[in-house]
Amino acid sequence: MEDKALFALAGFMVLVVTAILATGIGSFARGGEFNRRNSNRLMRWRLIAQFVAVMVILAYVSLRGG
Repeated sequence: MEDKALFALAGFMVLVVTAILATGIGSFARGGEFNRRNSNRLMRWRLIAQFVAVMVILAYVSLRGG
């Protein structure tokens, strides 16, 4: 049961990273005030979310014994 929950959490984290990345790329392409105010913040959030996603994936792999 734990491995299914970790697999679902890993999939969710990948979607979160993708959403943050898409938002950052979209704001960079559009430019403007939103990009100036939030580009560094979005990059930091993406890095944090990506780190958490990698840790969850590694936990899933180690729990599965692979």
